[in-house]
Formats: sequence, structure tokens, C-alpha cells
Amino acid sequence: MAKLLRIVLAGWIAAATLIAPMAPAQAAAARIKDIVDVEGIRENQLVGYGLVVGLDGTGDSLNNSPFTKQSLQSMLERLGVNTAGQNVRTANVAAVMVTANLPPFSTQGSRMDVSVASLGDSKSLQGGTLLVTPLLGADGEVYAIAQGPVSINGFKAQGDAATIISGVPTTGRISSGAVIEREIDFKLGAQSTLRLALRNPDLTTSRRIALAINDFIGTPTATPEDPSTVRLTLPRGFNGNIVDLVTDIEQLVIETDQTAKIVIDENSGIIVIGKDVRVSSVAVAQSNLTVTIAENPTVVQPAPLSNGVTAVQPSTNINANLSNTALAVVNESVTLQQLVDGLNALGIAPRDLIAILQAIKATGALQAEIEVL
Repeated sequence: MAKLLRIVLAGWIAAATLIAPMAPAQAAAARIKDIVDVEGIRENQLVGYGLVVGLDGTGDSLNNSPFTKQSLQSMLERLGVNTAGQNVRTANVAAVMVTANLPPFSTQGSRMDVSVASLGDSKSLQGGTLLVTPLLGADGEVYAIAQGPVSINGFKAQGDAATIISGVPTTGRISSGAVIEREIDFKLGAQSTLRLALRNPDLTTSRRIALAINDFIGTPTATPEDPSTVRLTLPRGFNGNIVDLVTDIEQLVIETDQTAKIVIDENSGIIVIGKDVRVSSVAVAQSNLTVTIAENPTVVQPAPLSNGVTAVQPSTNINANLSNTALAVVNESVTLQQLVDGLNALGIAPRDLIAILQAIKATGALQAEIEVL
């Protein structure tokens, strides 16, 4: 009986099942301010179209980028320079898209950073200056004006027979390059109710947040509405407004919960495993097929004084190696962490591990959700 047991536990699965059980992981604790977003406190995306000038011959070719030529002529006409019907030739201008995130509660006159990216066939934005560019919100209104010298992290050096490129020289950034001209009207302090949005929705975490807030305030203040939302209501007699309430509760520490999940990126072979993943009883076997192809061409010389020519005779060696692994049993309640530790100790490749996990999931023995990126 003992001999039969040793045979069943042979193979790489045995290394996982023989590892001593690990101590149960403690629940992750975090402050409320680190796991929720407060309604109304958010960024807004802005976008604009502009021109970068002052490039050292690395701008758009106007023949291949008609939008750059049209924009340049329109700008010059607004400045009193008439170029209608003229053949404009310059390689020092590039059309760009300008993007930025409008910080929450930004005031008129404050500044923010902007990002610049080439739209045409420009080679580099190094040394360029962005001209006045309005930045629009999703509603079509202008919220900021961007202008300034562009800083890039890459470069391009080119000769007649070689080119060196480091980073992406057609994108750049302007620190404090935009002036905010319009404010978003949202008075947080005047609200009587407010929603907290969980960044990782979970029913248990949502309820724990509400219980912690109510215990701290002493009155029913928070209500869990769904896995991703907790509603705050300003209690009667509270000494302050909704901002004071959020400030008081955001330092409360909550033990977060999560569903058992495995995230797999098949392109890179990355596997991320949650702590609560479990494996039920299942038998697993794996075999690897390795094919080796080697080319050893042989040069054949003609006989002396003959009319033959030198030839190359191909020679190919093909070897196929199939390595089998005995069928093994994974006992119930073995954690996936133990299984993976055993596979890693035996050098199982990540892509083979992905296939094994997906096969175990297909049998229903893997008590977790698999998400493939």
C-alpha cells in the first residue's frame, strides 16, 4: 500500500502536495481614502489641435500633410500675412495633438501639464515650441490654453547609412504649459448626500465600509447600495459639512475582500493569482514534445580534371523527444500557491502552467475565476 501511494504521488504534482501547508493569509487592510473615489472629485480629459514651430528641419512635409499646410496658412492669415496661392515650403512646423487632464476643483489662472504628440510625418519635436492651443472638454467648451517649449525624452540622429533612435522623439511634454480659463461648477461642501465608489467592487468590502463609518459616527450615516457604491448622508446635528464628514472617515482602516481570481496574460506568460484560490481533488498528467531541427549542409567538390561544379548538398537532422509524466493526484484543499510553488521548483514553464490551470478550470476543480488579458 505504501509503495502504491509513492507511485501515485510521483511527478511534479508531488512536489506541490508535499509542501507544508502555508499559514492562512491575513486580509489586506487599507484606509477608506485609498480604496474609494469620492463623487465629484475627478479629473476631466481635455484635447486640442495645434502647431509646433521652430523645428530644425524635422517637421512635417507639407506635401504629405495637407492639414499642416492649411493650419499654417490659416494662422498666418490671422496674423495679417497673406499666403493665398503661394507655394509654402518649410520643414520647421509640425501639427500636433495636445492632451491634458484637468485636475478637480482647479481655479482660473492656475496651471497644469500638457502632453504633445505629432500628427503628421514629423521626425522629431526636439527644440520646438507649441503655439497658442485651445483645449476642449467633452462638451466642446474651452477650459484651458496651452503654449510653451516642448520637452522630449528621446532623440534621433541620422546619417547617410545609419540611424540611431532613442525613445520616441515625436512625443513630448510641457510642464505647467496650460493656463486654466474655465472652472467646473461643483460645490462639494453644499451637498447633503454623497457617493463613495469602490475602485475594486465587492459586496463584503462595501458593507464593511458602511459598518465602520456608522460605528465611528454613532448614527446611521452610510448605506451600501451595491458592490461598488456606498452612500453617505450628512447626519443631523453634525458639526460641519459633507467635506468635514469625508475628512473624518477617510482615515478609517478597512479589511478589504476580493473574489478568487487568476489573471493570465498569454502574450507575455504572466500569471497573477489571488490568495483565496483553491484546487479540488483532481488527477493531472502532462507530457512535453520537443522537436530539434539541425541543418548541416555539405560542400561537394567535383573530381579533378572534370567539368563538374562545386555544389552544396543539404543535410537535415530531425529529433523528436516526448517526455511523459505519470498521472498524479492533487488532493482536495491544496492551495494553488502550493501547487505553483511545486511546479516552479521543477522548472515548469509559465506557458505550460497556463495550459495546466485552464485545463483544471475546465474540469471544475479550480475554485476561482480565470481572466485572460
